[in-house]
Amino acid sequence: MKNLFAPILAAGLALSVSTAAFAGGPVIIDDETEVVPAKPTSSVGILPIILVTVALCAALCGGSDDPVDSTID
Repeated sequence: MKNLFAPILAAGLALSVSTAAFAGGPVIIDDETEVVPAKPTSSVGILPIILVTVALCAALCGGSDDPVDSTID
């Protein structure tokens, strides 16, 4: 009985240890880091230009206080 139990236990232990060790597969480490050049801070996008234009139009083209003549002849 002991002669049969020891090889089965050793094989089971070897299989459980070996499958856990290689479960994730090989690990590949990439040493190259990608360097992204920084944008210059002086570049202005289109959004601030649009917002300034809308604000100027709202201020200069705003409603008037003239009375409206609602009578139709």
